[in-house]
Amino acid sequence: MRRPHIRSVAIAVAVTTAATGLAGTAFADPAAGAGSVKAAAESSTASVVAAARAAAFAHSSATGVLTGDELQATDVLIDPEGARHVRFARAHQGMQVLGGDLVVHLTRQLKYAGVTRAADHTVKPATTDAKLTTAQAEQKAASAAKGDAGPAVLVVDARDGASALAYQVRVSDSGTTESGGSSTVVIDAVTGKVRSNTPDSDEFLSPELLETLRERGEKLDPQTGIGSQAAGLTAASSGAAAVHYPQTVTGTGKSLFVGKVSLTVTRTAARKYQLKDPKRYNTETRDAKGSFTENFARGKAIVNSTSTFGNGAVSSRNSAAVDAQYGITKTLDFYKKTFARKGIANNSKAAKAMVHWGTEVANAFWDPTCGCMLYGDGDGVMFKKPLVVLDVSGHELTHGVVDATAKLEPTRVDSDGNQYGEPGSLNESLADIFGSNVEFFTNNAKDKPDYLIGEKLGLDQKFLRRLDKPSLDVLEGAIDYWSPEVYDTEVHAGSGVSSHAYYLLAEGSGRKTINGVAYDSPTYDGSTVKGIGRTKATAIFYRALTRYMVSTTDFHDARSATLKAAKDLYGLNSTEYKTVDKAWAGVNVTLANTPAGNR
Repeated sequence: MRRPHIRSVAIAVAVTTAATGLAGTAFADPAAGAGSVKAAAESSTASVVAAARAAAFAHSSATGVLTGDELQATDVLIDPEGARHVRFARAHQGMQVLGGDLVVHLTRQLKYAGVTRAADHTVKPATTDAKLTTAQAEQKAASAAKGDAGPAVLVVDARDGASALAYQVRVSDSGTTESGGSSTVVIDAVTGKVRSNTPDSDEFLSPELLETLRERGEKLDPQTGIGSQAAGLTAASSGAAAVHYPQTVTGTGKSLFVGKVSLTVTRTAARKYQLKDPKRYNTETRDAKGSFTENFARGKAIVNSTSTFGNGAVSSRNSAAVDAQYGITKTLDFYKKTFARKGIANNSKAAKAMVHWGTEVANAFWDPTCGCMLYGDGDGVMFKKPLVVLDVSGHELTHGVVDATAKLEPTRVDSDGNQYGEPGSLNESLADIFGSNVEFFTNNAKDKPDYLIGEKLGLDQKFLRRLDKPSLDVLEGAIDYWSPEVYDTEVHAGSGVSSHAYYLLAEGSGRKTINGVAYDSPTYDGSTVKGIGRTKATAIFYRALTRYMVSTTDFHDARSATLKAAKDLYGLNSTEYKTVDKAWAGVNVTLANTPAGNR
């Protein structure tokens, strides 16, 4: 496995529990009461974590965990059929290890069953004596990212097949990121070399694509939705009984892209309604008022005198907010109802968004620093409207899900902010796959579900990316099939490999028309693949992400991960398992051409 230059976020100490995409797991008799069930769940989770940690040290030859390492659980998954999976972040002698993440797999009896690890080498650095001071590291980081450096913290950089003592520095107002966002810089603590400089936000449109659009002179005026999907209700009460606030009520949103929609909002007074959803962990959209803040608390709460928000046009600032809130809540509903996932990080916490972010920003972002979505209004020249369409929200929020699980990262980032490498490509692909699934789940007549990404953006080629034959995306030069050169391909172009594999698994090869869109998916070797359906294909990819992918997972690793997931869900001899193998072969990812480092 090759090691990427990855962005690192603070290690989460809290342990979350989750169910599989098929069913939940009870830890105690529900009749014992909610308190007893919760206590039993926490006790069971603690025992699973303890068993996994002990197994990691006991099987050090397989896991790579050695004396001096510390394992902090970031996720625990309990499968109804028996398996347990514990995802760990690693520290060495108190220093966070970049690229040191691993997942320990256990049986129902909490016996060691295997490991998925990011680093296949020891993470112990050759020296723990830094030659650079923290001040020198901060100065170098500020220079590299062209911004304001925060405190330098010693870490172990175990990426790229080696381990080194390094400083990690977060740089705000970075001149090397989109619209002055933050960046994480890693400086070698011995040599002073810049080991990586990675933007903290995942932008929907890459710098390379934006430059291509400018060169082509495209003027994007995204098509808007017309008409209504749901009437919505107000919460005015005609009863004489005393009214207590806040109240959960059904309101109406008049959006830019999906017409009139129903939204759950909060009534805080007799004639005061806030765009905040109590049924979905108080998920809320705010107005950034043109600022570049990454602090959600600084956004202005969106409050109205009635429960109707927006007017369906850009003349109302709240119209874009309706699209954002709608897209986010539909994404949350998709993950919860499909996989029992409670929120983006599976911790029952709100998803957040800020619209009208920055000035002349032709992009949308998932920002892990803010823990929220940031939507620009467009630059007024190339992009005429805010980037708040449904599949953009589904795509970007899926980056949040990846951040909370495998933390897939690019292998390198160039000076313009373009990202490269298979783990990053896989991240983009999963965002497209699940973003498309959000459309299918929502099934809004004003934004018909399809396997196209960004089809409402108004591009000349009628879509940004597509899953059936990715190379039809000429703007980004997307790729249909794997080759050794793909490992250092720009991530949006490289994402075509795994997106194509997913489409073949779900819908099969050849021609097909779905919701009025014609597809014609080829295979590398001319073979015929019969799809197993979107529901099963999506369950396999989600299970692979949450259980068998880590920060360095590339396409051959992803093949192995999805095969393991298919075996878990449907059996080793199942049609589903065999079709996973055929789908990856259809994009030229096979056991036979696996790079030596992955075997």
